[in-house]
Amino acid sequence: MLTIKNLVHVYGNGTRALDDVSLTVPNGMFGLLGPNGAGKSTLMRSIATLQTPTSGSIDFDGIDVIAEPEKLRRTLGYLPQDFGVYPRVSAYDMLDHMAVLKGIASGKDRKETVETLLNQTNLWSVRKKALAGFSGGMRQRFGIAQALIGNPKLIIVDEPTAGLDPEERNRFLNLLAEIADNVVIILSTHIVEDVADLCPRMAVLAGGKIQLEGAPVQLMEQLNGRVWKKTIDKDALPDHREKYEVISTRLFAGRTVIHVLSDRRPGEGFEPAASGLEDVYFSTLSASRKVAA
Repeated sequence: MLTIKNLVHVYGNGTRALDDVSLTVPNGMFGLLGPNGAGKSTLMRSIATLQTPTSGSIDFDGIDVIAEPEKLRRTLGYLPQDFGVYPRVSAYDMLDHMAVLKGIASGKDRKETVETLLNQTNLWSVRKKALAGFSGGMRQRFGIAQALIGNPKLIIVDEPTAGLDPEERNRFLNLLAEIADNVVIILSTHIVEDVADLCPRMAVLAGGKIQLEGAPVQLMEQLNGRVWKKTIDKDALPDHREKYEVISTRLFAGRTVIHVLSDRRPGEGFEPAASGLEDVYFSTLSASRKVAA
């Protein structure tokens, strides 16, 4: 279990990226949702021991992550948002090199580890291909392969499906789901569907603060009967924003569909809408902006 208490991180320029963040993350997939600039990457880097927070504590299965970063790294798998590799090296050779860095000294053990991971991530057929020739989805699967070296108990993936086509996204998410049973996997993203598809628990981070935490199904149930939709002309959107609590908008057939949060029918033309995780997310962001204002 990962336990984060009262975590604060203030950068040298005075930016408060994390503001008293506390979370408890059990085994399995945990979704961390938030917009760009919310503090997600700062939190992930702090957990991954890549930067030291200003104050607070991080504990993973009895390891004081801040005081004992080397102990955490032995059981950590990390796929950052910008995953860089040596482009001219083959997938096999790069994984073998990373296995050495993870402390797998035996050539026999490395061979078994590398071959298992290449098969698990469906990269065996391209094991001799230079990483420069990999597609975006193949690179992400390679990123997970390197993150799994050494059988880590804590895996962090930061914006893993950004830029992937639907087929690669599904393949990647299925791979994460397969390995989630006995480890802690933190999925940090701004893509609501990824969390809805995979995560039994989640939190929303915005403005450096945890704004909401819980089980997606329960959080959606809390909005039942409070979400209303209406199709309007785009020119009417500013007026509706003034009158109602518009939590989201999208285009459909050239017109704008709005979702409004209200305890009763907001007005003429509104219909009840089934609440989804997007409604939970956008209503939470809307509330956080009101508090910040």
